[in-house]
Amino acid sequence: MDELKVRTIDLQRVQNQTRHRTEGLSSSTLVLRRGQAFTVIINYDGRPFDPLKEQLIFRIVSGPLFVEALVSVSRQPSLTQWTAVLEKCILNPTGHRALSVSLSSPASAPIGAYTLQLRVQTRLSVTTYFLGQVTLLCNPWCPADSVFLQSEDLRTEYVMSDIGLLFKGSTRNIVPQSWSFDQYEKGILDICMKLLQVSPQHQADMGKDLLNRSSPVYISRVISAMVNSNDDKGVLMGKWSGDYKDGVNPSQWTGSADILRMWAETQFSPVKYGQCWVFAAVMCTVMRALGIPTRVVTNFNSAHDTDGNMVIEEYYNEMGEKLSMSRDSIWNFHVWVESWMKRPDLGRGYDGWQVLDPTPQERSAGMFRCGPAAVKAIYEQRVDAQYDVPFVYAEVNADVCTMIIRNGMVLSTSIDKRRVGALISTKRPGSMSMQNITSEYKTEEGKRKSDKKENLVDSKGVEVSLQLLKAPVVGENISFNVIITNNDAAKKLLKKHVNAQNKEYNRNPTGSFWESHDDVKIGPKETVTMKHEISFKEYMLKETEEDSLVNLAVVIEDVKTQERVLASEEFNIRTPSLNIQIQNEVSVTINTPQVATVVFTNPFSFAVRGELTVSGSGLLEEKAQMRITIQPRETTKKPVSFTPRMAGAKMLSANLVLENPPTILHGFKTINVQAS
Repeated sequence: MDELKVRTIDLQRVQNQTRHRTEGLSSSTLVLRRGQAFTVIINYDGRPFDPLKEQLIFRIVSGPLFVEALVSVSRQPSLTQWTAVLEKCILNPTGHRALSVSLSSPASAPIGAYTLQLRVQTRLSVTTYFLGQVTLLCNPWCPADSVFLQSEDLRTEYVMSDIGLLFKGSTRNIVPQSWSFDQYEKGILDICMKLLQVSPQHQADMGKDLLNRSSPVYISRVISAMVNSNDDKGVLMGKWSGDYKDGVNPSQWTGSADILRMWAETQFSPVKYGQCWVFAAVMCTVMRALGIPTRVVTNFNSAHDTDGNMVIEEYYNEMGEKLSMSRDSIWNFHVWVESWMKRPDLGRGYDGWQVLDPTPQERSAGMFRCGPAAVKAIYEQRVDAQYDVPFVYAEVNADVCTMIIRNGMVLSTSIDKRRVGALISTKRPGSMSMQNITSEYKTEEGKRKSDKKENLVDSKGVEVSLQLLKAPVVGENISFNVIITNNDAAKKLLKKHVNAQNKEYNRNPTGSFWESHDDVKIGPKETVTMKHEISFKEYMLKETEEDSLVNLAVVIEDVKTQERVLASEEFNIRTPSLNIQIQNEVSVTINTPQVATVVFTNPFSFAVRGELTVSGSGLLEEKAQMRITIQPRETTKKPVSFTPRMAGAKMLSANLVLENPPTILHGFKTINVQAS
């Protein structure tokens, strides 16, 4: 009978990707997870396969590296090396024969793109067949993988889910913003793999880079640097002020696919522009696509300690104006990611969540990247544990030293141990709400030295505090009280200086846009409350922002003793939200046309106009865009048709970019799409 002759080879794409939980990930290759078997069907002609007469050898190739696996009739799959085991011999009704072979990769296999080949060796001939390309990902379902995560609910949230919720604003006025991670969008997985290929590590030594890709610690460090463009052909260029006319305002991005596609389509030129939440959200997309459980985290009042002394210095003049004299700064919020992995380099106690920060702030071993820093090492103040633990520890724990100065002389000093790292938060699994994870980073004692109000300052004779009367919203007045208490048994004459300054979320404020100066007479042991209002016209911004930030400060001076006390409050002025309504919300079914309606009431006393954009991964093939004009106090309702193409939890996002006032409004709606 004729020798065994291979006719076709079937990589069983649908069955394998379903078993490997990679269905929906769009790639030109078969997508698999390491540490798990997959089936290949070899259709052949000739006599039945006889392992004594011919050998079937799979060759798995990645760049200059390869491994070989001989098809065995009896061997068990291995978690430490590639194996190929004959599952069964099949005789089709047509008379054609087939072999079903189970191939397994080790749980520590380097992730990336592989080429599969099959070599058939007999006594008389050697024939090699090209099977196709495979993309291998990390496997959080495999207990032997270093990214293994026990809980199915958490794997669903931190690997499979493409819906994000980021938190911005300030602790008193938290602004949730939706984000579409887009890992299932067409071509996105292949682009995520390109970050590894384009990295300086790969360009410098391909073989070494490919071997190192077995480690999520290594992978995450490479991706942290590649998401920013500061020292490589990375994805995003940062910009924190000025205009964004030659790119996209960071506040207008709603998902990762547009950014990653733009990067790939321009031959890896940096995409303009990102800020911290954009860098973090894009990194979350890449890590989830690679199979590494990842979540986006916001640290409110995040310290950027440039000199490493664990103290942030703030300076005010005696009129209550904050001065830009220090390189240190407190970001109203800062966003990074945490990824779940084992840390064999640190020891078992430091497995679990690791901080990774792709926003370019400081160099780590010569490159703009940060982490992985074990959250447990931050909690335990293990500043010797690699990578970058001291920097992240300062971000959540630094003290704030506030000084009032005149002509270079310090008039008064106060220390605040409570403000930095006031709240650390992430999206709650399975819900569109916030989870407070502050206690994972710091002890209760470290977090709150006392229960006093954050902006209250004690002194011998006088104390002062600021009290916002309601959360400020664009278009409304800002109302607040200044509360002064005389602790002495004698009346006092005081000078009161109140000052409001615009600021960016990641730096010290610019000049004052509003101030008030008064003399105050206060009786013995008396408390006086003085109300102030700042009108919308006085704080309206010139540049397009989604949330204006204000630094409000009051300095009280005792005329007789020259003693001065200060209270300050930084807050954001929220934009109104867009509302999205769905017809028959409970019966949204895959491949069935639906209508969503975006509803917005103009709160301003003048007409507004702008561009409305609606997007939704798995719901809308193309973004819906329309120009709209809304009269004062008018309600507009804009219908948008969509047809869901994926089942499960999905999200519609709406953005309205107004021209006057220059502001960006957001809205989102989660939809549970039923399978048909």
